[in-house]
Amino acid sequence: MEHRERHCPDPNPRCLVPLPSGYRIPLPWPKSRDMVWYNNVPHPKLVEYKKDQNWVRKSGEFLVFPGGGTQFKDGVISYVEFIERTLPTVEWGRHIRVILDVGCGVASFGGYLLDKNVITMSFAPKDEHEAQIQFALKRGIPATLSVIGTKKLTFPDNAYDLIHCARCRVHWDADGGKPLLELNRIPRPGGFFVWSATPVYRDNERDQNIWKAMVALTKSICWKVVARTLDSSGIGLVIYQKPVSPSCYDKRKNNNYPPLCDQKDGKNSSWYVPLSHCLSLLPVDSMGNLFSWPVPWPKRLSSKPPSLSTESGAVEMFYEDTKHWSDLVSDVYLNDLAINWSSVRNVMDMNAHYGGFAAALIDLPVRAMNVIPIDVPDTLSIIFDRGLIGIYHDWCESLNTYPRTYDLLHSRFQFRNLTQRCDVLDVIVEMDRILRPGGYIVVQDNLEIINKLSPILHSLHWSLTLYKDQFLVGKKGFWRPTFGETKS
Repeated sequence: MEHRERHCPDPNPRCLVPLPSGYRIPLPWPKSRDMVWYNNVPHPKLVEYKKDQNWVRKSGEFLVFPGGGTQFKDGVISYVEFIERTLPTVEWGRHIRVILDVGCGVASFGGYLLDKNVITMSFAPKDEHEAQIQFALKRGIPATLSVIGTKKLTFPDNAYDLIHCARCRVHWDADGGKPLLELNRIPRPGGFFVWSATPVYRDNERDQNIWKAMVALTKSICWKVVARTLDSSGIGLVIYQKPVSPSCYDKRKNNNYPPLCDQKDGKNSSWYVPLSHCLSLLPVDSMGNLFSWPVPWPKRLSSKPPSLSTESGAVEMFYEDTKHWSDLVSDVYLNDLAINWSSVRNVMDMNAHYGGFAAALIDLPVRAMNVIPIDVPDTLSIIFDRGLIGIYHDWCESLNTYPRTYDLLHSRFQFRNLTQRCDVLDVIVEMDRILRPGGYIVVQDNLEIINKLSPILHSLHWSLTLYKDQFLVGKKGFWRPTFGETKS
């Protein structure tokens, strides 16, 4: 999988991505979940490759997503309900709020879980099926390009409530079990892994050898099987649970292998970090107490996050931040800025801190990807505790996504740090790449920074408005330079 991992160009390209012929403004949510303009993602290969599995069909000017899948023989809604019947503890949208879908295909699993107040980070690599993640984002479903290869995923430790894999084509026992050890790192204690794959329910030699390897590996990391069953179509799944206490780790038979990771490995160091052979530690606070599961959704959005610092004033700072964003979004963002919110679905907060901006948008039909830059304090665990999703990123590099996949990019007092590390022009070109025509940026910053950004955005033919000398709103147009045209 190494050749499918992140490989950023150096230096960053300063060219503008052309629009596909016939590009149109995306359909609004929730219509976009079920269909997108074909000319916006003109990729017919997956339609042909998966035509018998009802993933995606071409219908006139549209690509239509019927909610099928390799493992969803009776449709994704039936499959989602089957999981909850198999393990009622799941309680979609109350106990289980934040999910990672490994090898998500076109992300129908995550798309239909949104109806149950579950938010899913869907991921898959760019592979022979063409742009599955681009399909997902065009549909308005949170997703990112990623693969379990040689480096850790860009998520914090102990973050997800549940991880899902339906025929995700990951060899969990490869390289001494490194892929499964990485998977063990990211669910919270007591979190679940739903594995729907042929080794669970087929008895041929190949599948049974994989199953035996999985049994041995899951025992070695103290996962327990809490359910294993078949649905009416003969598709089977097994549900594992991560331990809530480290007591099992010292009782393992095989010489305590894999070993526990050293504390010095760092709490959430996963940016460009190689996969390891060790078992990540369960989280504890400064007093050595194990973290509790967050309170049920939706209370967890505004409650004290389990991973919040125990330092004096941390709780007050968190609640003040929550109130600040609630007031600011209500008073300014929704009323005073030149944004048509009915056209916005995919939002990215480029410097999310506690996720307050995303939390303040929770009642709108938008979904925010929260980004914690690698050069600021790490608060991504807090964002996941709140029932939101996010990733780590270095904004001096390209983002791991396709062009034109976001409707609004939000940046708050971020560019001063960036200008000390890289050229602001590179960052603007990358923002232009990932924002769709007709999409918006909102930059809250001082006038010095705004005066640096405005000429660059004007040169790209963006329309700009400034509110109270600190909120710069840019709207991207359809302009692209023609051959031979130069622009100062």
